[in-house]
Amino acid sequence: MNVESERKDEQEVKGWRKALKSVGNWLAHKDKDEWLKDMRGVLSLVSTVIATMTFQSALNPPGGVRPGNESGVVQCPENSADNNPCPGESILAVLYPDEYKIFLIWNTTCFISSLAVCLLLVSGFPLNHRFFTWLLSIGMCITISSLTLTYMTGAGMVTPDPLWNTTNSMFNKVIYIWISLLGLVAFVLCLRLIVWIVFACR
Repeated sequence: MNVESERKDEQEVKGWRKALKSVGNWLAHKDKDEWLKDMRGVLSLVSTVIATMTFQSALNPPGGVRPGNESGVVQCPENSADNNPCPGESILAVLYPDEYKIFLIWNTTCFISSLAVCLLLVSGFPLNHRFFTWLLSIGMCITISSLTLTYMTGAGMVTPDPLWNTTNSMFNKVIYIWISLLGLVAFVLCLRLIVWIVFACR
C-alpha cells in the first residue's frame, strides 16, 4: 500500500511539473537574446521620455503658475487667507488643493519609477536573468499606470466641470479597461516568475 501511494504521489508531482514546464515554454520568448536587446533599447527610450515629461509637468503644472507683478516686484501676498499663490507657484494648487495633491502623488510615482527603470538598465545587472527581467516589466507597468492616472487627474483639473461631467463616464470605462489589461499583464508576469522559481529551486 505504501509503495502504491508513493508511486501515485510521484506521478502527481511529475504531472504538476510537466504542466508547469508546458506553461513556462508557452510563456517563454522564442528568440530570447534578440528580444532582450530590443527590450533594453525600447525601455531605455520610453523611460527617459516619461521621466522628462513628468519632470516638466512638475515644474510647469497644469493651469500654469502665477506670474510676477507687471511692475517687476516679485513677492508673496501679505495675507495668506486670501488664497493667492506666490509668484511662480501653481494656480491649481490653490483652486483644487486635494486634486492637485493627488496629481503630485501620481506624477512623482511615475517620475521615480521611470528613473528606477533607467537605473536598472544602466546598472549592469544581467537582463537575461529572469528576476531582473520581471523587475523591469513590473517597473514599467507601475510607470505607465501612474502616467495614466496623472493624465486623468490633470485633465480633470483643467477641464470645465460641465464638459468633464459629460465625459467622466467615458474616462471611468477607459480606466476599467486599463485596470483589466494591467491585471492580465501582471498575472502573466507573475506566473512566468513563479514557473521560473519552481524550476530553479528544484
